[in-house]
Amino acid sequence: MSLSVTPSRQSYQVDRIELENGMVVLVVENFAADIISGRIFVKAGSRRESREKAGLANLVASVLTKGTERLSSLEIAEKVESVGASLGADAASDYFLVSLKTVSADFSDILGLAAELLRSPAFEPAQVELERRLALQAIRSQQEQPFALALEGLRQSMYQQHPYAYSGLGSLSTVSQLQVEDLQAFHSTYFRPDNIVISLSGRISTPDAIALIKETFGDWQPPATPLPASPVVTVPPISGVTISPQETQQAIVMLGYLAASVQSEDYAALKLLNTYLGNGLSSRLFVELREKRGLAYDVSSFYPTRSETSQFVLYMGTAPTNTTVALEGLQQEAERLCTTRLTPEALQASKNKLLGQYALGKQTNAQIAQVLGWYETIGLGIDFDTQFQVDVSNVTVPIAQAIAQKYFTNPYISLVGPAEVVNPFVEE
Repeated sequence: MSLSVTPSRQSYQVDRIELENGMVVLVVENFAADIISGRIFVKAGSRRESREKAGLANLVASVLTKGTERLSSLEIAEKVESVGASLGADAASDYFLVSLKTVSADFSDILGLAAELLRSPAFEPAQVELERRLALQAIRSQQEQPFALALEGLRQSMYQQHPYAYSGLGSLSTVSQLQVEDLQAFHSTYFRPDNIVISLSGRISTPDAIALIKETFGDWQPPATPLPASPVVTVPPISGVTISPQETQQAIVMLGYLAASVQSEDYAALKLLNTYLGNGLSSRLFVELREKRGLAYDVSSFYPTRSETSQFVLYMGTAPTNTTVALEGLQQEAERLCTTRLTPEALQASKNKLLGQYALGKQTNAQIAQVLGWYETIGLGIDFDTQFQVDVSNVTVPIAQAIAQKYFTNPYISLVGPAEVVNPFVEE
């Protein structure tokens, strides 16, 4: 008998305030520990890059903390480390992020430093060149990893001209061509107060947080020019097989399907199907293909949250001699969800797992600030935190099967392994 997990209401109060300059501020008061975590989201990730400048957002993130018009990289590091704080930048597909965490007494100073990084980065040519070389090394390293190589092939075949087609690192050809002027242009275009969400959680009251943010950012006014519209790039459903011959000890087999964005009403059901198929040692793929059939070194699935068309991917690492049967096994499991309904017990177990992990992912101030800021940034709003749990709970067995039938058609296939194993899969 499967116990049911009831969707929980937020155990915290979220205050949302929009400042006069267009900046959105979210505050969760949590006085349990003397810590404040902050996430500053800029609505500009790798989705905003052109095909020719793939890797630009990642390079901006790498250089952003390496100097401002007033401070050197060493001075920034000393200011952060002298108080035991953390401050960093990162770029994702749908957003750019500056993260900070401090004890409450030092929060004002570190927030001021974060503001300086956001508003007046130096982008010194020497630092840009250093970070570019490191990025190129990371890309070369990624090209030697069978899983990364298979995923790159799958993304490019699925997304074609869409920016989601490429790794956030970019490619050797695009990153090697990036100039200081490209970083400056990206920064001047997207780093503006009306394109920013600040999410805070910790030992600070909402009135104090708003007063501090107004003091720090209040004089920052948006430019008169409007934000550029996000380019509309369609993702054509052109399925096929992509191979990447590589002399490896194991083959990587990937099976991908175009899937719904986070704004879709199908999102919760797809998250449940992903939990059932590939989440953990009790998942269907692990039990059937690894434990029972011994096919896999590693087997799982993933369905990333995206503001535009996402992908649902099943993958396996296996012995090269098992490539054909491994692909057939993954295809059979996807097709099975279309032809055979889940049992109510299996669906409920997946709900319990998904909702339990979701709750555990919001335990710390950093996690709370991340989740709420992320939802606000990609246009879902803070109420989505509760709505998602309700949507998961409302998925029925017929709905789960209907969603599988809707999306698990026209598979994309990506294979990495010895040439004699993968070459025969190329379609004539």
